[in-house]
Amino acid sequence: MIYPQQIRLGSLDCISIEPQSAEPDAAPPEALVVLCHGYGAPGTDMVGVVQEWIHLLGESAKRFSFLCPAAPLSLADLGLPSGRAWWALNMARMMEAVQAQRFEELHTETPPGLESARDQLTETINLAVEQLAQKLDRSNDEVPLAIGGFSQGAMLTMDTALRGKIPQPDLLVQFSGTVICQPEWEAAAESLRQTKVFQSHGTVDPILPFASAERLRDLLTAADVDLKFHDFYGPHSIDGVSIETTAMMLQQLLSGKNAA
Repeated sequence: MIYPQQIRLGSLDCISIEPQSAEPDAAPPEALVVLCHGYGAPGTDMVGVVQEWIHLLGESAKRFSFLCPAAPLSLADLGLPSGRAWWALNMARMMEAVQAQRFEELHTETPPGLESARDQLTETINLAVEQLAQKLDRSNDEVPLAIGGFSQGAMLTMDTALRGKIPQPDLLVQFSGTVICQPEWEAAAESLRQTKVFQSHGTVDPILPFASAERLRDLLTAADVDLKFHDFYGPHSIDGVSIETTAMMLQQLLSGKNAA
């Protein structure tokens, strides 16, 4: 059974899902998974992905603690009462870049608000890791950790994995992400050599064109990162193969450090 709970970790509201939490005398989860939603979505948006993972993982799902943080910025003033954002976007500029196929500036610049979002997510991840490590009587670095997200959430988790002060993730999931801060990411990319990365992208994505995904893929490949890249015919979305593949990668996470 699935028991979502609303909690606050640091400065972020989160949905916490621990499939075994209602069972008497349940052992604590062994691994932490943090999944971040995209621009304009509600804080609950990634819960559906977690539910699919739990179904695919079966009994193994009880060994995970899933956390879905809500982005700090409200988009109510833009007509999206439940919409959230990790940082503000200039949508007119972005659409102009898509239509003109001019993404170079967007790839190389640091979006205003990214550093603050990274700091907030870093704090939340570290608190969640610390809480789980205490339950398991382990050090923070010994807790298997997966982080990732969709679209803007993917960009944020990539930046946090590269430049946030968190334990190195064992798995990094990039659903429909792209490159930002390219000079900084290129300089830090080798730090992900001990991290497995999954990246997926629709080939007819009208929001973040497939060429942007290829740029991220090539950046990671050039740094010899262990990357599984999946393209699919579809728009700005997450396809079924991506859900199934990442579920298998989560399963493999349990056979890593300190697995029972």
